[in-house]
Amino acid sequence: MFSSLMPQRKEFFELLAAHSEQVVAGANATLRLINGLGDDSVNLSALVAEVNEHEHNGDQIKNKVIERLHQSFTTPINRDQIHSLISDLDMTLNVLQSVANAVGMYSIKQSTVEARAMASLGADACMRLNRAVAALADKARGAETLNLCKEIEEIESKADKVQHQAITALFQDGANVWQTMKLREFYSLQEAVLDACQEAAKMIEEILIENS
Repeated sequence: MFSSLMPQRKEFFELLAAHSEQVVAGANATLRLINGLGDDSVNLSALVAEVNEHEHNGDQIKNKVIERLHQSFTTPINRDQIHSLISDLDMTLNVLQSVANAVGMYSIKQSTVEARAMASLGADACMRLNRAVAALADKARGAETLNLCKEIEEIESKADKVQHQAITALFQDGANVWQTMKLREFYSLQEAVLDACQEAAKMIEEILIENS
């Protein structure tokens, strides 16, 4: 187990877990935002601000991780892997922020079945990513962590299919060109959330293999 590590070395796992919690919170706020489009009772601006706040919190945690990497002589796992994982987690939050801000940028007033499905898949993947990161410090939970990573990859594959269906539907006869263009970009941003989750999951798998 990694439980024998010095307390200051455990801090890396704690910071990674704290960042992944911001990812989950950002994904859940993004899901509520997309589900709330077209509902006058939902404060969309507040939800966008919530996503931006989680992204800001994530940046602060990432900066602290990088600072600790520079200060520490030893690390619990390869320092390059720590840097890569926190960067992947941060990218996930960055793309979630892009999705949230795109609602106003592209003046998206109504949601679609596909957008809601992809937002739900994104929140699901982020939740599993959080659980995988939280379990990373315990070698005894390696199988559980690996399984969560596999589930993230399966979710990303489902999102690919939803995105393909969504874009196909956009190009039906009589489609509004501007609406098609902005929704296509919006779907691409949503898919990028899943891609970032998958990259983080692959890094976790790499960490597990190297430390097994």
